[in-house]
This record gives sequence, C-alpha cells and structure tokens, in this order.
Amino acid sequence: MLRNDTVAAYLEIKDLWKAFGEFQAIKGVSLAIEQGEFICFLGPSGCGKTTLLRAIAGLDLQTRGTILQGGKDISALPPSRRDYGIVFQSYALFPNLTIEKNVAFGLENTKRPRAEIAARVDELLTLVGLTAQAKKYPAQLSGGQQQRIALARAIAISPGLLLLDEPLSALDAKVRVHLRHEIKELQRKLGVTTIMVTHDQEEALSMADRIVVMNQGVIEQVGTPIEVYRQPRTLFVADFIGETNKFPVEVVSPREVAIAGAVLDCAPHQLASGVRAVAVVRPVDVVPYGPNTGDVASPGNLIEVSVTEMEFLGAFWRTRLAADRLGQQGLVADFSINAVRRLGIAAGVSMRVELPDERLLVFAG
Repeated sequence: MLRNDTVAAYLEIKDLWKAFGEFQAIKGVSLAIEQGEFICFLGPSGCGKTTLLRAIAGLDLQTRGTILQGGKDISALPPSRRDYGIVFQSYALFPNLTIEKNVAFGLENTKRPRAEIAARVDELLTLVGLTAQAKKYPAQLSGGQQQRIALARAIAISPGLLLLDEPLSALDAKVRVHLRHEIKELQRKLGVTTIMVTHDQEEALSMADRIVVMNQGVIEQVGTPIEVYRQPRTLFVADFIGETNKFPVEVVSPREVAIAGAVLDCAPHQLASGVRAVAVVRPVDVVPYGPNTGDVASPGNLIEVSVTEMEFLGAFWRTRLAADRLGQQGLVADFSINAVRRLGIAAGVSMRVELPDERLLVFAG
C-alpha cells in the first residue's frame, strides 16, 4: 500500500517519549499509519522499537505524548480497553488448552453464543490451514504451527490493529521465510492495520508496505522498502539496511568526492566543498567489466582492481577487490554467477569495475 497524505491516519503517534529512570528509550517520536498498512519497526537491539510497540499496546505507558487510534485518544487507556490483537515471539499459548480452546479464549470473554464461537474458531483454523490440529495441544505442534495458532487467536475478535513482536525470530530460517509470506497474505486478505517489530532487515524488506528505521530512540527514516534501501537519508540507514562499502572522502563539489586523492563522481548532496564525509556504495551496485568495456554510465568511476578473495553464497559470489585508486581500502562486490562465468572472474585476476555515480552516496561523517 502506498501512502496517501490526503487520507486520515488510522493510528497517529504524536511526540512520544518514554523514560526508564534516567534512560530515554523513546525521544519525541511522531508517526502516522494508514488503515490497512503493514508497517515494520526495524532497528538494532536497544533502539526503542519494542518499547514503542508496547506503548501503542498500553503495556508500557509513555512518559508523555499522544496516541490516537481511529481518531480516538487511547494514550491513557489500559490494554484491555484498546482495540488490538498481539502476537509475541514466545507464542504465549496456553499449554493446558487444546488448539481450538486457545483460539476461542478471547471470543469466550466477549460472551458470544457457543455456536457462534465454534463457527469462528473453525473459520480461523481453516484460514491458517490447521483445522486438523484442533484437538491437539500446543506441545504437539511445530514452532511454525504454534505461531499460526497465536496469529489466529490474535485476529479472532477482528481487532482494528494487529501487533507482532518479533513473531518469527524463534523459528528456523526455512520456516521463517515460508511463514512471513503466509502472514503477509493473511494481512492483505483481512485488511487489518499491522505493526511488526523486527531486527531482521530481510524480513522487513519483504513484508512491509513501509519501514520505520529506528536508532537510539528516534526515527531515522520512514519509507517504502525500496526507498530505505535505495535512497537512505542517513549514514546509519545506509549502513544498517543491506551491505555497504564505506570510504572516508573529501567533498570536491556537489557531484564529486575524493577517495585517497582520486576524484570520483557521486550522487548529488548538500555538503560543502572541503568537508570530510563518508561515501557508501552497496556491493550489489558495483558493476564488473571485461576487456571490452562498452558503454559505461560513469567513465570517471571506472577503476582497475585485482580479485583477492571470492566467497560463494548460492545466488551470487561475494568478491573482495583491491584497488590502488582507492588507497589501502578494499572493495566488496557481489557478482552474479552468470557475470563471474562470462567474465572469467577468479581470485588473482585483474579487471575493471564501475562505481556508478548515482549509487555512490555521500553523508556527513
């Protein structure tokens, strides 16, 4: 879902602060989330993402600031009076209740008729593909199945907001990839506004409509997965999202920097000439060339390199390069299997690579 600023936000967070004693976990966070969006709070451990989620849930009330849901101020409401379902990393299923009883738990508290509850439970178990497990207990299910049951229980009462606190981190890699696709499909089908906390950038990039990148209690950037990956606004975002090569540089002009004395073209920036800065380029953006160079987008950024090391990572080769033009700093490049085969790239080979100017980004040091 693309953000439309003309649409009123479903969830609004205004100047939110949260302190634990002298420690400020959240510092003046403001954010607007639309109806039906899938939002990921992404950042390293201790950045404030879980604290922000718990403030939205009312589990840890903010020190100051306002939270509006559907135009209603919920800032001081207890969790029981807020309209959300939540899924934790630990699943938090009741071990002594069957799967169908776990899913029915929240519905029974609403005093609905027994037949209506049974029909809703059956509908939800069908939705998550676990009707055959209804009479089993949580310990009899795999981690992925338990997480699907936790998800079914969270959406049983049709909440306006679904909160997911690192729901996949306890699962192995293959199950995690499969389940994140299932969760995204389910969220689209239900149209429920969803916030997921994660430290896994791949998870956020593959699932979110928008990513909220957090660092030390503040929001560094909010944008679509493509925006935060291709157009990071800060050095932290560039470094945290995906792999990067970082070079200390001196700014020459709004479109040029000097790395170890060599002047290279770069993406436009606002830094003054002579300022010390940091330039970054992603390994995937380094373009390999054979003897016949052909058309080069940035001829001034074509550099001679030697291959020092190659690491096979399945879909590509991570390649370490040495370049006199870059001084003592090495360069990491990710080359496709086809490119490696076609150009004969191997350890010890000399070749040329391009650092495309639009992908060489410059930030204050």
